[in-house]
Parts: sequence; C-alpha cells; structure tokens
Amino acid sequence: MRGAHGLRTTVPAHPSRVPAVRAVVAEYLTRLRLPAHRVDDAVVAAGELFTNALRHGSPDRGDTITVGIECDPRELRVSVADRSSALPAARTADGAEESGRGLTIIAALSDDWGVAPADPGTRGKKVWFSMVLQAVP
Repeated sequence: MRGAHGLRTTVPAHPSRVPAVRAVVAEYLTRLRLPAHRVDDAVVAAGELFTNALRHGSPDRGDTITVGIECDPRELRVSVADRSSALPAARTADGAEESGRGLTIIAALSDDWGVAPADPGTRGKKVWFSMVLQAVP
C-alpha cells in the first residue's frame, strides 16, 4: 500500500485477549482519524477474526495470533494470522446457536475479505478484511 501506515502485534491465543485486540484496533484507527463508523465496524470485524482464529486456528495453550493493520488514504486492511492452514468456511448458523456468524458479520461490515498465505518462515494462514476509505476516481 503506497503511503501506508501499519501496525503488527502478536498476542497470546486466549479468549481474555479479545477485548485488548479490539482496543488496540480502535486506538490505532482513531489516531489515524478514520471516520467513527469505519472504526466501529473494523473493531467488531477484527474481534470476529480474532475469535475465529482462537476457535479454529490456534486453539492450543501457548499459541499466538498476529494481528496486522495496514491503512493508506484509500483502503484499510486488517489481518489475523493463526497456525492452522485450514481455510475458513462461511456457514449458516441456526437461530439458537451462539456461534457460526463470524464470517457473515465480517462480510457485512467490510468491503471484502479473504485468506492469504502465512508470512515467510511461519505456518498457517492470514484471514483479512478490507474497507474502502476513499473511492478511486
């Protein structure tokens, strides 16, 4: 991303870290002066990505999850890297289920989402979402 700002942090793969991940994303994007509605949507979507990584990608004690944020004037991209190479699959959750809606929420709040290979020298994958901040003329 040309003229991009970025942040990368690695945190323990533990449910107690979800609020901290949301707070880091909120603080960083607020400092970049992104519109409040985009910050709010990104915080929720990042929390969903992190929770999915906990449940499906790095469930073992001692695992870590890396959260990355890249932002330029036109686009925001948030990624969450876990240790599993298994690809995420959206599903339709039963109305009574307490989980199973994460990717649907991410798709609703973002402009795009997908999966990328893990960084060189690491195993697993990155699941990301992006938000258009300014349309290309």
